[in-house]
Amino acid sequence: MTRPGGVWRNWGRNQHVRPVRVERPASVDAVRRAVTAAAARSLRVKAVGSGHSFSGIAVAPDVLLDLGELRGVVDVDRDRARVTLRAGTPLWDVPRLLAPYGLAMANLGDIDRQTIAGAISTGTHGTGARFGGLSTQVVGVTLVTAGGELLTIDDEAQHPELLAAAALGLGALGVLVEVTLQCVPAFLLEAVERPDPLEDTLAALDARAAADHFEFYWFPHTDIAVTKTNTRLPESARRAPIPRARRFLDESVMANGVYRATCAVGAVVPAAVRPVNALAGRTFGNRTYVDHAPRVFTQRRTVRFREMEYAVPVETLPAAFRAVRELIDRSGWRISFPIEVRVAAGDDRWLSTAHGRDSGYIAVHRYWREDPTAYFGAVEEILAGLGGRPHWGKEHGLDAVALRERYPRFDDFVAVRDRLDPDRVFANPYLDRVLGE
Repeated sequence: MTRPGGVWRNWGRNQHVRPVRVERPASVDAVRRAVTAAAARSLRVKAVGSGHSFSGIAVAPDVLLDLGELRGVVDVDRDRARVTLRAGTPLWDVPRLLAPYGLAMANLGDIDRQTIAGAISTGTHGTGARFGGLSTQVVGVTLVTAGGELLTIDDEAQHPELLAAAALGLGALGVLVEVTLQCVPAFLLEAVERPDPLEDTLAALDARAAADHFEFYWFPHTDIAVTKTNTRLPESARRAPIPRARRFLDESVMANGVYRATCAVGAVVPAAVRPVNALAGRTFGNRTYVDHAPRVFTQRRTVRFREMEYAVPVETLPAAFRAVRELIDRSGWRISFPIEVRVAAGDDRWLSTAHGRDSGYIAVHRYWREDPTAYFGAVEEILAGLGGRPHWGKEHGLDAVALRERYPRFDDFVAVRDRLDPDRVFANPYLDRVLGE
């Protein structure tokens, strides 16, 4: 988001820039004009969504394109359940837009503040051993190239060989203006949330992860895993949503209000973190309900934090988690934010963290007023050493040399970038680091 004085800051408050100028195009033609004008003046262009990335992927030193006005439904193919959305459409609005057609996205992450273009471009994913990241739902995109031309790519007749690159393109290939999703019939989820012994959860991780959707949170310095198992049900099933008062208590008062206060206290008095985490592990969750899928997948998060996440081969997930836990235990750190553990199916997107392998994800967080450098660096050393791939939209320290070893199609992606943006109109310092200049 751009603040008074022209300074853009991301949600996590760890990235900021003062662009040369900010443009808010309300049409595809306006995007084309903006890109053409910037390229003619040798200015770089970066499209920005909600600013919910923790890495520098959205930093726009020259021209910032705010796509907030480029939103809504473009087209619906009812027979094939395909929906084309404008790229600036926020994920939180997608359920409303799909509802008249009885459709839903097949899977979502746990935060819905991102735009659809930002979510797919950074590799946003949910959880579920049979489900890939959001980019695997993409069957077509339209982007504005560095020359100001429109390029449509789909899985059928229009440059299908480029879809695996463009569906998760880091913003390096052009400005996405439209995204076509393969949707599914709307469905419900039965959510079972409960605290379980951590070691029991790890021992049974393969079996538990075989559910439709499974994840757990571990509050450091405890032996409890807060687990969440979601089972898909048809839309015709009976809903049993969380009562409004209970949802307000759980999510607004406890998960956000009280937790914000305890994080603030922990930042000043580290000794308070251990008892607070023990209480949180016992009291958060512990509920069962049935509701529309987006209301179960996503949670409202207002406590500001910073995040790093790595994907490791799924068979190494328990060992990777234990190594991180041992690191925290011996470090003397007091970590107030929980660690999140998820799984996802392997896919064919060239720069997907799950490319070619079923993957387990470990996400570490720190309250935004605490310095995460030592913690994130030590965790990164462990997970990168296990062949981990960092989430593109979250903090990490790898560069193109290290990343090329982790992605079999890395050079193929760079070749597509060379073809579509040879002058690096869409580059920024982050892309220079992770892709090369």
